[in-house]
Amino acid sequence: MRPEHGRRPVLLLAAILTFCAAAAHADAPAYNVTDTLHLAGPVRWDYLTFDADAHRLFITRGESVDVLDVLSKTIVGSIPDTHGVHGVALAPSLNRGFISDGKTNSATVFDLATLKTIATVPTGTKPDAIVYDPTSQRVFTANGESDDLTVIDAKDAKVLSTIKVGGDPEFAAVDGEGRLYVNLENKAQLVVVDTKELKVLAHYDLAPKCDGPTGLSIDTAQHRLFVSCANKVMLIVDAATGHILETLPIGEHSDATLFDPSSKLAFSSNGDGTLTIIGQTDADHYSVVQTVKTLPTARTMALNPGTHEIYLAAAETEGFEPAKNGRPPRPHMKADTFMIVTVAPKSP
Repeated sequence: MRPEHGRRPVLLLAAILTFCAAAAHADAPAYNVTDTLHLAGPVRWDYLTFDADAHRLFITRGESVDVLDVLSKTIVGSIPDTHGVHGVALAPSLNRGFISDGKTNSATVFDLATLKTIATVPTGTKPDAIVYDPTSQRVFTANGESDDLTVIDAKDAKVLSTIKVGGDPEFAAVDGEGRLYVNLENKAQLVVVDTKELKVLAHYDLAPKCDGPTGLSIDTAQHRLFVSCANKVMLIVDAATGHILETLPIGEHSDATLFDPSSKLAFSSNGDGTLTIIGQTDADHYSVVQTVKTLPTARTMALNPGTHEIYLAAAETEGFEPAKNGRPPRPHMKADTFMIVTVAPKSP
């Protein structure tokens, strides 16, 4: 057994780290649900995207995309014929938006001001997530059934290339420096892609800590990736090396993560009706700051960077739908109960 005095430096270091963590989180604002806005129409949805310049929230609704003005809380437009829509990517400098149409294996290009369709571009099979890379001015669709990415020139609306990624791409994020990161849900991996050379640079292995990576976001300043996993954890990953820095508990059925660069907080929206908030304690360490009760099914979200509000899509449920395509039964959404739930920092 070691002498007692040999443990004192270790205990002192642990106490200092605990104090620093508490101090770091002391200034973190507490969040709560501030608004619930009911919207008529379908109770099918996927990703949400926020246009900070126009104060508009793009809401995918199964066969169309509704556009909500968050200031007036009214629907100001809709983009039809986006069959099996999953996501929306925005290129404000080009006044364009892009939509992944999962049922038609295509991407819809639209005018950001008028919301009118400009073009339809073919993609791989079942495009899901979609992201715009301002560095290369290219759009990437993550094609879930063809295990590849379709690369689209954002200015010309033309397909440039197809990149095989070796698995089922679920979500994507760009770092603003020519790197694209993509979750491979069925491989428990992150793929790194060069957005200029259009080639795969690396595969980061997330197993065994992560089972089925879904949500993905990035802190571009510190090169940290936030990955939500089906086994109810969030991984914080060094984007440069793939090293897993932290593994933290989150709620069940997470389908999105976000990082707010102003507050430096990360979020996981969980389908079990919780929003997990994570803060940084030092350069390589993070911890759970708060768990906010939202609504069951509120599994995707978008951030308003100006107000720090988080918008989540949800609906009331009753019973379960039959299992399909090997997936377990899902909650049945009640008709006419779709809503946008707003979570925001509490006022002082």
